[in-house]
Amino acid sequence: MQAIRCILVVIDPNQPQELALKRARLISSVSQSHLHLLICDTRHDHSAHLSALREQLESEGHQTTTQQAWHESVHQTIISVQQAEGCGLVVKQHVPDNPLKRALLTPEDWKLLRYCPCPVLMVKTDKPWTGGNILAAVDVGNADLEHRTLHTTIVNHGFEIANLADGNLHVISAHPSAMLSAADPAFQLKETIEARYRDACKQFQEDFAIPNERLHVVEGPADALIPRVCHQLNAVVTIIGTVARTGFSGALMGNTAEVVLDTLESDVLVLKPDDIIDHLEDLVRH
Repeated sequence: MQAIRCILVVIDPNQPQELALKRARLISSVSQSHLHLLICDTRHDHSAHLSALREQLESEGHQTTTQQAWHESVHQTIISVQQAEGCGLVVKQHVPDNPLKRALLTPEDWKLLRYCPCPVLMVKTDKPWTGGNILAAVDVGNADLEHRTLHTTIVNHGFEIANLADGNLHVISAHPSAMLSAADPAFQLKETIEARYRDACKQFQEDFAIPNERLHVVEGPADALIPRVCHQLNAVVTIIGTVARTGFSGALMGNTAEVVLDTLESDVLVLKPDDIIDHLEDLVRH
């Protein structure tokens, strides 16, 4: 977060609380990031609103630019501007879709999480981050290099946010249920599965000084456990990775980040592996 030079803040004139702008202000005050405010619309002129926001932010010491644009859809507009401005983070207020509409059409926020080539912070609440619990969700059951790198990135972002907000970092990893038929004896007992997962967490526990009581290795599906632990901790931010699955596979299975987006009672920061970011940037360019 400290290295972000420009933050794209999506302004929704229909959401007068401007929660996304409040979060972006907090991050910018520490990282000294430039704020680029965007309204996705062509039907109405929002120049006066954007000018007022820019004047207010500049009076507080923030470097700010503004833009109103439209490129076919909300998520395409955001991504086009993110690439053009070189923004390292997108901050947007999340408003849940009607369940019936979501069943028929992929929500715009889901598309943004899938296709945006940079981290996305979905702001859901006005709870102050200061002194709060930060929850980083990792899947240490996937031990390949790509996932290990993503795990480190997730925990690192959690560590930075905890320092930014003077809060406490917690880490969760869901593990599968024991199966007597498993070929590996380690997966035949719950205790040995949990021990293996805890061993996989030791490196980043040491790197980021995470005590055992803040490491939550829990049995069950991640999409159910992450919101439950988030609720128990009253977390203010949950950091989660996504593989940006698209196409029929994405429609059928979904990504954990998408599935938990509406059920989490905290803001949600979504990260991707570097190779997927490179691929998405290529798609945007072409």
